[in-house]
Amino acid sequence: MRGAMAGGAVAVVGRALEALDVGGAADKINLIPQDFFAELCEQIIQYLNHKIPGVNTAELCHRIQMSGIEINVGDLAKIANIVSFLFSTAARNNLSTEELVTTLGNAVSALPKHAVQVIRHVWNEQGKSISAEDARNMAAVGQFVDIKWKLGVAMSSDTCRSLKYPYVTVTLKVADPSGQITDKSFEMTIPQFKNFFRQFKEMAAVLETV
Repeated sequence: MRGAMAGGAVAVVGRALEALDVGGAADKINLIPQDFFAELCEQIIQYLNHKIPGVNTAELCHRIQMSGIEINVGDLAKIANIVSFLFSTAARNNLSTEELVTTLGNAVSALPKHAVQVIRHVWNEQGKSISAEDARNMAAVGQFVDIKWKLGVAMSSDTCRSLKYPYVTVTLKVADPSGQITDKSFEMTIPQFKNFFRQFKEMAAVLETV
């Protein structure tokens, strides 16, 4: 039974990794220094274990770029999605470290050696912290992380009645289902912001009754 489960996981992971174009991402993974790749893997484990709200690829990408490595946020996000899928599938199928590495080796021959070593180490040290149930129950929608707002004065606007009309910029920090954290910003007039705030107060009042 155990062998059949592991064999099924190998097939599932192989097909999905092919669809995710891991081979195409291998060159980008090879650019990432081992310590940064390990940090990315550890963040993903923490996200899957509900210890952090998401994986901050933008911040990590900035630090990698500052070290002199040319990589963009989109490429790093794709790599994070691949590793997140790999770890969550391994958790759902209760794969051991050796089964995970074997599965990865069978599916992808072009993955850099240092990346395989990091995945092996991180999964061996922290993989057991992710339960199969948690991996199956990962949110299918984005999760709220933080909200920020600031007051400004419009110099030009389609919705403001005149120049120098005050407006509010709201920035929502959201983690998508794969754990990637992104910022969504939008502007509102003062009346719109007051209505926005009123709806939050109504939600808070309802929650008080739960």
